Amino acid sequence: MSNTIFVLNGPNLNMLGKREPGIYGGKTLKDIEDDCVKAGKELGFTVECHQSNHEGALVDLLHEAGERTVGVVINPGAYGHTSIAMHDAIRAISVPVLEVHISNIHAREEFRHKSMIAPAAKGMICGFGPYGYIMALNALKNITA
Repeated sequence: MSNTIFVLNGPNLNMLGKREPGIYGGKTLKDIEDDCVKAGKELGFTVECHQSNHEGALVDLLHEAGERTVGVVINPGAYGHTSIAMHDAIRAISVPVLEVHISNIHAREEFRHKSMIAPAAKGMICGFGPYGYIMALNALKNITA
């Protein structure tokens, strides 16, 4: 049985550390990925990290995850508020998917309050900064044990 988890990041998250540090903090995506790999190892997972600015590439990664992982942590970025395609891809796979947002989307602009991903995901973590990814990995450990 696989012990692999995908950590997927959507559009503009490759700009972490540069983009609006007052909202997203100073960590880069590489820092967050390194933290996820380390935490995953401690939890008994192999973590593979992927980032794309392209919706279809993220859909393809979700399909792949359904075939070879035990779960997914996804920060869909802005696609979380718009992507029916990603919603449908999550519903099409049988592994648990946890949605993560670095900022508290409910304390921001109104258009960010609704997630298209949340109804298809096992759960959502938002507002805890990069630590939300670690929280999601711990949650996956609990629900896949």
